[in-house]
Amino acid sequence: MTLRGDAPPRAGEVTVHGRDPFHPTPFRVGETTAAVLAAVGVAANDIWAARTGRRQSVTLDVRHAAATVRTVDYTQAPDAGGVFAHVPIPQAMAHMLEVTQPWRTRDGRWFLPHLNLPHLSRRVLDVLRCDSTPEAVRAAVAQWDADALEDAIAAARACGGTIRTRDEWLAHPQGQYLAGRPVVEVDRVDAGVAAPAPAWTPSPRQPLAGIRVLDLTRILAGPIAGRTLAELGADVLMVTAKHLPQTPEHVRDTSHGKRSCFLDLRRDGDAQRLRTLVAEADVLVDGYRPGALAALGFDDATLRALQPSLVHVSVSCYGSGGPWADRAGWEQVAQAVTGVCEAQGRAIEAGQPKLVFAPVCDYTTGYLAAYGTLLALARRARDGGGYRVQTALAGAAMLVQRQGMAEGFAELPGRLDDEALRAWHMEETGPNGTLRTLGPALGLSETPPVWRRPTPVLGGDDAAWLPREGNLP
Repeated sequence: MTLRGDAPPRAGEVTVHGRDPFHPTPFRVGETTAAVLAAVGVAANDIWAARTGRRQSVTLDVRHAAATVRTVDYTQAPDAGGVFAHVPIPQAMAHMLEVTQPWRTRDGRWFLPHLNLPHLSRRVLDVLRCDSTPEAVRAAVAQWDADALEDAIAAARACGGTIRTRDEWLAHPQGQYLAGRPVVEVDRVDAGVAAPAPAWTPSPRQPLAGIRVLDLTRILAGPIAGRTLAELGADVLMVTAKHLPQTPEHVRDTSHGKRSCFLDLRRDGDAQRLRTLVAEADVLVDGYRPGALAALGFDDATLRALQPSLVHVSVSCYGSGGPWADRAGWEQVAQAVTGVCEAQGRAIEAGQPKLVFAPVCDYTTGYLAAYGTLLALARRARDGGGYRVQTALAGAAMLVQRQGMAEGFAELPGRLDDEALRAWHMEETGPNGTLRTLGPALGLSETPPVWRRPTPVLGGDDAAWLPREGNLP
């Protein structure tokens, strides 16, 4: 609410039910996720009030919020007999989870190499000079000192991180940088062109009805940001390309409410099509490795020239600056370097660092990115201008650690019971067949968040906007 910079919500506007622990971790995953989603609700309420003059009640259940960070656990499809059953993760993802773990290094420390997506995994394996098996990776990591391996992996433009304690991370230059920044940065950026404040039109169906969002993200935080904006009514168009690798289970579970098109930005015609889309967009969510989108001809100055009032949202591992700002990373790497992994292992007496199995950094970062987007849209409508929103997986990991630790978590199943599932499951029929999945956790009394479209076929839609619905002129 400090970042929001307005009067606090009125008494009774926000209600959060329940408390941690939910997952088998001492970290307050549910309460932190619920708090960020409640902030999303308040920011959506601000826009709703600007458009209608009315405010809504915001409600969250800590169990539901906690469960959203393991959405894949709750996706069900009918079996041959018509009985809904859990959809298992693909073998490729199961293998990634086996090898992307902390391994002991030569100097007695621990290192986590990240081995997801074939091309990125190959870069790590080329540094380690080993095969992709737990035994081979363990033996290869043991030949390195931790910090030397971390630097070698970064130099190969691959992903991995030394296991650090929280104090070690806060003493690191990148940790110090993030400690001095807000967990989501929202900055006005004017590109030498005065971008006026567009007026909201009244009587929308949802807070973001007609807002246009380009979703240039994959796996996992960026797509969650786009999905959150979609459930608040935005027209979210996923832009990817046939050659870009995906993880099918994450596409399935993070694309509800969106449309999808293919544009290969290496091709002049497709790049020009994206320029046309940007010129008519309100928001662009960018999950590319830092600098990669600029290398394709879409640097910040170009984006601002195309659309001076654009809200450009960047989702990265390490944030807006600092010595590691240009490094890529993933959920597991953020847990490793910031102290989460070390503290989890110590808390469960594992004898070694241990990942929190729930991808709390990804989901919290995605929800924070959506929150920052809503703040930027409200400021744009009031003051004009373009905006830059920046969030980081490592920053989200630090946020979770600042909430303190819960007790009584060791024997928890970390799953919703059947009664809660009946209340919170939603059913949809689309390209993936008939599915039951965990619905939106955020509750708004007047405009309940909803996904109006099933998960799309990748590349199955036109690279074009829908007609605006009660939105900006």
